[in-house]
Amino acid sequence: MAYPRGSVLMHVPPYHKKNTWQRFIAGALVGGIIAYIVFIFMFGSMYENKLKENLELTSRVNDLKNQNEALLKDTENLKAPVKVSVIEIKIENAEELSLDSLVVPKLQELVKDEISHITGQSVSIVEEIDQLLISSIENKEFTVDDLRYQFTVRMLVISETVKAFLEVEALN
Repeated sequence: MAYPRGSVLMHVPPYHKKNTWQRFIAGALVGGIIAYIVFIFMFGSMYENKLKENLELTSRVNDLKNQNEALLKDTENLKAPVKVSVIEIKIENAEELSLDSLVVPKLQELVKDEISHITGQSVSIVEEIDQLLISSIENKEFTVDDLRYQFTVRMLVISETVKAFLEVEALN
């Protein structure tokens, strides 16, 4: 079979040389790039929120496990004195140091893990070892994301809920 123009079956018109088509293609390309950037931003912010929520829920689950263990021990001795059931950690200068919102829950969880042995203990026993608790928090360096932090205890409230008000200092 012979073709009058050689082997070309179909001729594509040279739209790429016209200004109107060049503007259309450039607009589509720029629009696609902008849409991709918006998508990445929205996905990143959604992922950050989900990560914060996951950290908060993990912390809550650990608190509830500790509280459950304390309550199970407490049911064995119903006539026992009041016991520590919850530990709350408040970092007072987190905003001043511009700590990432994902680092603060991790630091709080590390401090809770450091003093978690007091859950289920009698409040009177914990009151006797308050200086030991303070020194155990202040003398340990906590590492999160390759950064080291050290705490200073500003106030320690001991009751059924132990509340520790801390100031953090970055060591790196």
